[in-house]
Amino acid sequence: MVTRDSIDSPRRRIVEAAVELLESGGPGAVSTRAVAAAAGTQPPAIYRLFGDKEGLLEAVAEHGYAQFLERKREQFDPAPQDPVEELRRGWDMVVGFGVSRPELFAVMNRAAVRGSDTAHRAGLEILQGRVRRLAAGGWLRVSEELAAQIIQATGQGAVVTWHSTPADRRDPALLTALRESMIAAITGAEPVTSAAEPGPAAAARALRAALPDDADVLTDAEQRLLREWLTRLAAAGGGGASRA
Repeated sequence: MVTRDSIDSPRRRIVEAAVELLESGGPGAVSTRAVAAAAGTQPPAIYRLFGDKEGLLEAVAEHGYAQFLERKREQFDPAPQDPVEELRRGWDMVVGFGVSRPELFAVMNRAAVRGSDTAHRAGLEILQGRVRRLAAGGWLRVSEELAAQIIQATGQGAVVTWHSTPADRRDPALLTALRESMIAAITGAEPVTSAAEPGPAAAARALRAALPDDADVLTDAEQRLLREWLTRLAAAGGGGASRA
């Protein structure tokens, strides 16, 4: 992935210096003067390239997301044999990143609220793809949108709880318990098309997830109508309404 940092050496040096200061001393250590000194440049260069400290922190978040996305793509499987196990691995990767790099993770999460970073959006697309495969396989108990929210909320909550707990009281079993609670909330021990959830709701979710966006056999109006019907059937099963 080619980014501005990879082709712009002064910018990259400044961002990497800011990341190092952030992770060694926290947000308070990332002053324009300290970053400039660590990068071997002058403070005006930071203002010229990033506008202000907030702009620099946004670039730090972008740098972090690009690194994380590269790791995600290395493990990405477009057709996993077990989509639930794939979800476990993806959740563990996110939480592991947050546990090992808390300051950078916090800056990335603050930037994610704005949703303007390309790498962050690409990461969300990978998550949405995982959720879609769960739905297409009949594993999903809730709407795709709610499933993605639960996955993100439990991952971020796990990281925050881990770092807010005194080091001598941290137990890795907590992370496992939170992950399995997330799995249970959005899936089941067996595909929800089995006796775990009888009726048409699970089948409707699976069919809706498997529908191509440009099915030639249906007109646009027919596709919209079919998706509306499937959404109603899925919601009737207790999983909650989702967007068609």
